[in-house]
Amino acid sequence: MKTYLELMENVIKYGEKRGDRTGTGTTSLFGPQWEHDFKYGFPLLTTKYVPFRWVAEELFWFLSGSTNVADLQAKSVDIWDEWADAETCAKFGRQAGDLGPIYGHLWRNFDGLYGTNMQGCDQLAELLTDLTQSPTSRRLIVSGWHPVKARQVSLPPCHTVFQLYCLVDGGLSLKLYARSIDIFLGLPFNIASYALLLEMLALVTGRKAAKLYITFGDLHLYNNHQAQAAIQRDRKPYTLPTIDLAMPEGNTPLARLLNFRWQHVTLKGYKHHPKLAAPVAV
Repeated sequence: MKTYLELMENVIKYGEKRGDRTGTGTTSLFGPQWEHDFKYGFPLLTTKYVPFRWVAEELFWFLSGSTNVADLQAKSVDIWDEWADAETCAKFGRQAGDLGPIYGHLWRNFDGLYGTNMQGCDQLAELLTDLTQSPTSRRLIVSGWHPVKARQVSLPPCHTVFQLYCLVDGGLSLKLYARSIDIFLGLPFNIASYALLLEMLALVTGRKAAKLYITFGDLHLYNNHQAQAAIQRDRKPYTLPTIDLAMPEGNTPLARLLNFRWQHVTLKGYKHHPKLAAPVAV
């Protein structure tokens, strides 16, 4: 995507050099925005390989409400392993693999007492009800930021709030606010994940994905990703792929959303440049 490369160029050109929690150091830009119109295809980065099945499995894991890395590892996805080892989890009094109140808990049990039967708000259930019954509502919002629980996990949500907007022509758009995003490793995943989520929400509510918007807080390039970013910036993007989704079983929009699995997803025409590996800052 040309727009992604332009965003990376802006971070490098206009960002400031900053220290960070991991000690790696970054070039950081505060407050930029990005958008994509789905009439141009599915926004899966083509200037390097992005493992889309991993993106999808992580999203399904979030939607399920799980916060245990074992459920993700069962799908052969290891992207959360660095935050789930015994030493890291023990800092919060939890067993290895238990990540605490991260996305799955916050989306499905917001303000519920973690690790107990005390139930909070199932934000996805509320969202699907409002999408179908009150499509012009200005409250079609899911929050992943809880200021108390953010201190109870090693990695609090980076993509923090998203809002849906139903267009009068039957389209559905999504806007995400992301407090902190690593542009080289994290953002390609985040774009693809929320694009897939939008496609799924559109399908189960009888709509069509229209536009995806992202507003960033701290958008940054890690110092040890500079060489890989330079290679990527010189690559010419290919035409974007398309995606087909099969409708899962279920007698409600929420049930159908939660029943999505990898076999319901067909990615077509994904031509990409080779993989670019880079270390994860933990």
